[in-house]
This record gives sequence, C-alpha cells and structure tokens, in this order.
Amino acid sequence: MELLFEQIISGLATVGYAVVPKFLGSDLTGQLLSENHSGFEGGRFHTAGVGRGNGHAVRNEIRTDAVDWLDPQNLSEALAIYWQRMEDLRMAINQQLFLGLVSFEAHLARFAPGGFYLPHLDRHREAGGSARILSTVVYLDQDWRPEIGGQLRLYTDPGAGVNGPSIDIFPDAGQLVVFLAAEFWHEVCVSTRERCSITGWFRGREIDPMLF
Repeated sequence: MELLFEQIISGLATVGYAVVPKFLGSDLTGQLLSENHSGFEGGRFHTAGVGRGNGHAVRNEIRTDAVDWLDPQNLSEALAIYWQRMEDLRMAINQQLFLGLVSFEAHLARFAPGGFYLPHLDRHREAGGSARILSTVVYLDQDWRPEIGGQLRLYTDPGAGVNGPSIDIFPDAGQLVVFLAAEFWHEVCVSTRERCSITGWFRGREIDPMLF
C-alpha cells in the first residue's frame, strides 16, 4: 500500500492528479459493489443535486446520479475497511504535501443507463467556498469495456478548463482517481449500463468569508 500512496503523492505533486489501478483488491471491491446494490434496493439512495445551502437543487439537466452519503459512525465491515484506507491515505498526503487535510466525506453513487454529469468543478476558488481539497473516486463495476462509455473525462489544464486537453478514465473495478478539487474540471460521460462507485473528498478547514 505504501507504493500506491507514493504513486498518488507523486502524481498530485507533479500534475495535480493520479490514477491508480487496483487501489482496492477484487474481494473488497466486490463487497462494496454489493453494498451499493443493497443500499439502492433498500431505498437509501436519493437523487443528487447541485449547489450549496439555499441554492441546492435537483437539476437533472446537469447531473442524473443517485447517492447514499456514508456515516463514518455506522459503516459495514467492507465500508469501514475502505474508510480506513482513505484515512491512511489522508495522513500520508499530509506528511509529504502539507495540504492540511483534516477530514473525509464520501457517498456511494449510481448512474442509471444513459446517466451523466456535465463538466464541473468540485470546489470553487472563491474565499468562503467549499473546504474540499481533493476529490476521489473508486470504481466498483466489473468487466467494463470502453464501448460502454461512462468514462470520467478529466480536463488536465486547469488554466484552459473545458477548452483544454482532457483524458478519459474508464471505470475499472478497484481503480482510484484523485485530483485537486478546485483545479480540474471534469464530467461523467453517458454509459449504456449502470455505473457504481464511491465518491469522496478530503477536506481542509472551512474558511470564514467574513475574514476577507
């Protein structure tokens, strides 16, 4: 695991993102996929929205996924292993990159066939904005093929945004993607089958806009 952490830290330090195949083993990935399915069947998912606070709203023309937010005090055995893995990663990043990551939040996510999420940033740069520092995605679906679609399109030039170059990252089971939340525009492309993942954010301290 230390070698994987070093790969992530190196990617963040050099280009601002990292893509790590097999970050989670196949057994744990399969258990987490089962958690995703059982949560959906149990009615724990709700339609995701956009915006913060009073501006939060469901906007199906922008995103179509459903999510189940995780409670770190009430996790299954498989989710607890995932959560600890991310906590270990948080500590490793802080030791070498000094990003001031103080907490983690995450939700299970599902896109129905035909689902998408238009280009967006996970954190806006203005003072008082979200405390999200790093975005993370772990993919859960087995036997994914490029013709299915559903790729994460990551725009790799923060200065150019959606007008710049991009890479397509397909949702291979157990793969982790990490990137700077305020820098990298990204989108979820349409897929022809259901798409399951765990999306999370490492957070810093909240900024009080009254201080600026």
